[in-house]
Amino acid sequence: MADPERQGVSRAMFDGHRLFHVSDVHFGAENRDAIAWFADAVRAENPDVVVCTGDLTQRATHRQFDRARQFFDSLNVPVTLEPGNHDMPYYNLWERFIQPYKRYGTLADLVRAPVELAHCVLIPLKTTVRIQPRFPWSDGYVREEALARTVTALGKLSGDTRQKIVTCHHPLLPARPEDKNPTIGGDSAFAAIAAAGADAVLTGHVHVPFDIMRASGNKSVRMIGAGTLSTRLRGAQPGYNVVTISAGGHIASEQRVFSPV
Repeated sequence: MADPERQGVSRAMFDGHRLFHVSDVHFGAENRDAIAWFADAVRAENPDVVVCTGDLTQRATHRQFDRARQFFDSLNVPVTLEPGNHDMPYYNLWERFIQPYKRYGTLADLVRAPVELAHCVLIPLKTTVRIQPRFPWSDGYVREEALARTVTALGKLSGDTRQKIVTCHHPLLPARPEDKNPTIGGDSAFAAIAAAGADAVLTGHVHVPFDIMRASGNKSVRMIGAGTLSTRLRGAQPGYNVVTISAGGHIASEQRVFSPV
């Protein structure tokens, strides 16, 4: 399904929601032209929410978080953020172990959870931890207490006809079912949120966009991943997603790719 306005349907005529889903901006290693391109689109199209699924910064420095705050504040639309593995201190290990999200917490007023709209609800799931029983510590790790919070939030929406969308940094499942899952606890987390009523999951981390359907039991869940707006490319150009939720509950995703002139 294409963007309604690109089909000649005005915003006033579209009875649904549009989410601009971006991830892995990596301030400190950002692509400035791609960042400006994204900001221009937000200002021109005024989405209901900008969703950033983590890695706001490259090394979680105070300066990089300041730049992230300035950027997201400048968009003048509602914003919701998730932490990524790059958003915990890299150089200060003491702070990483004792207060890993202190710097990220300076953006607390932008971290809205959950986000409730007329046709959808966005529920966060934390997939980052300060330390893991493996190295490197960049891949996902879903702790039982983090999953319990998300499942509880989904449970409170039982019977709610709105689309329930979970937002987290790391994909919960690998792109191909036969591949090993790099997210510890991802398989059980996916099964749990599917059973609790999740309809879709928005993620980042891999810097390559995707849109696939995966099933657990008798429930299918849409998995939508955003690329990056940084210079840290992994085989795909910078870009973001436009996720559309219609009044009838249909979820569509359009991948937009930055093409420098």
